[in-house]
Amino acid sequence: QAQVVESGGGLVQPGGSLRLSCAASGLTFGIFVMSWYRQAPGKERELVASISGAGGVTNYAESMKGRFTISRDNVKNTVYLQMNSLKPEDTAVYYCNAGFKSISYWGQGTQVTVSS
Repeated sequence: QAQVVESGGGLVQPGGSLRLSCAASGLTFGIFVMSWYRQAPGKERELVASISGAGGVTNYAESMKGRFTISRDNVKNTVYLQMNSLKPEDTAVYYCNAGFKSISYWGQGTQVTVSS
């Protein structure tokens, strides 16, 4: 059964960094577009960043450009989100998504809290 599992969330001070990981299993990882989304309390889920199957194409939400970096390791079947210069408004549950045509798998999410 295919699944994606996030890890790496936690509490960090403003200006700090975190690296999230998402490990995929049970799917042909290299053909899936991998994305990170986030959802803050009372807000809709929003796209943070995505990366193509081979890793050559990345997209970022405007507010994350220059601070967040998405990458993937197709040997380890893992996608990463490096988050730098974190702000309190980055506080949210971060979700990993694997997408290929009409197929979509979501993880359970990992909490990121940016607070002093």
